[in-house]
Amino acid sequence: MAIDFTLSAEQRKFQLTCRAFAQAELRGVGAAIRDLRTPAERFQATRPMYAALVRAGFLRRLIPQPFGGEGAGLIDMAILTEEFYAVDANVSLTLLATLLGLMPVFLAGTPAQQQTLLAPFLSTHGTPLASLANSEPGGSANYAAPLPAAGVRTTARMDGDEWVINGRKKWMNGAGWDGQGADLLCVVCRSDANAPPAQAISVIAVPKPAQGFELLHLIDTVGNRAHPAPEFALNNVRVPYDNVLGEVGAGRSIVDASFTGTAALVGIMGVALMRAAFDFALAFARTECRGGARPIIEHQAVGYALADAKTTLEAARYLGWKACHAMDVQAPGALEVALHSKIFGSESAVRVITNLMSVVGIDSYDHELPLGGLLQDALVLPLFDGGNMGVRRRQLHELLMRGNYQTLDAAGTT
Repeated sequence: MAIDFTLSAEQRKFQLTCRAFAQAELRGVGAAIRDLRTPAERFQATRPMYAALVRAGFLRRLIPQPFGGEGAGLIDMAILTEEFYAVDANVSLTLLATLLGLMPVFLAGTPAQQQTLLAPFLSTHGTPLASLANSEPGGSANYAAPLPAAGVRTTARMDGDEWVINGRKKWMNGAGWDGQGADLLCVVCRSDANAPPAQAISVIAVPKPAQGFELLHLIDTVGNRAHPAPEFALNNVRVPYDNVLGEVGAGRSIVDASFTGTAALVGIMGVALMRAAFDFALAFARTECRGGARPIIEHQAVGYALADAKTTLEAARYLGWKACHAMDVQAPGALEVALHSKIFGSESAVRVITNLMSVVGIDSYDHELPLGGLLQDALVLPLFDGGNMGVRRRQLHELLMRGNYQTLDAAGTT
C-alpha cells in the first residue's frame, strides 16, 4: 500500500465485491431475527446467510494462501470486515470469530495438522465454525498469571496417548449450530499445574464430535443479538496427544499472537459501525426539519457534530489500515499500532454513535431506526478480543516500560 492509502485495483475490486454481497445477502439479517425471542433461534436464522458467505468463497478469502486459502493479508481482511460489518454485525462476527478460531492452526500447526484441520474451512460448502476457546467464567484477562493465581482453569492431563480435558469456557462461539460444539475448538488449557506461565499453557485442537462437550446455556447478549455467546463445559474430553498445537506448554505465545492478529480488525469493526451510523444520521439531517422551517443540517451544531463524527471515522479507518499493513510486513512497531487501532476504533465507535443519536434525537431510541442497534453492537468492541482495560492498555503499558522501546517505531520512522 502506498503512503496515500490508495487501494490497489485488485483491492478496490474486492471491496466492491464485498459491498455488493453484503447488500444482497446480509441486509436481511435484521428482519430475519427481529421477532425471534431466544439466542438459539436468532443464530439459526442466520445460517442461510452464513452458508451463502461460505459458498461465495469469503471464508476461503480469509485463510492465508500458504494454507490453501486465497487470503492476501490483513488489509484484505480489513476491507471485508468494514463492508460486511457496516451492514450486519452478526453474521460478520460469526465469520471473523471463525478466523480467530483458526489462528492457532495457522501459527503453530504442523503441515499435517493444517491439512487435516483446515480442510472443512477451505471448502465452499456447508457452514463450518471454529472457535478459540480461551475465555472462562470469572474472566480471563489474567489467564497466564502464575500460581497462586487461578489463571487458566481448564486443565489437560495425559492418560496414555490421549489428552483428557476438563473445564468450562464462556463467550466465544464454541457451541456450533446444534449445541454439540463447533467444528473445531482450539482449547486453551493448563497442561502443567506447577510450571511457570511460559511453560504451563497449551492449545489443543478438539475437532467435532467431541464426547464430553456440554452446552450449559446461551447468553442473551446486549448486542450482536444473532451471534451466539455460550457457556459450555468440557467433561473428560479425550483427544490424541498429537492434537496439541505447537509445543506442549507454548500456548501463551500462540494465544497472544492470535489476538494480536485480530486487534486491528476490531478497530475496523468500529469503523464499520460508525460508517453505518454516520450515513444514517447524515441522510436524516439532510431531510428532517423536526418541526422547523429548514433541514436540521443547516444548524451549526448539527453540522459540527457530523463533521466531528466523520473526522473520527476517517482517522480510525486509516489507523486500522496502517496497523494491518504493519502486521503484513512485520514492521517493528506493528504490535503497538494494532493495539492503538483496537483501542481507538472500538472506543470511538461507542462515543461517535452516541453523539449521532443526539443529532437524531429521541427517535433514535426507537429500534425502528438503526442507531440504537448499532450502539448495542458497538458496546462490546472495547470489551472483547482482549478487553481494552484488562488486556490491551496493559499490553501498551508493558511496551512503554521496555528498555529498548522506541517512540517512533509505530510511525515507522525510527
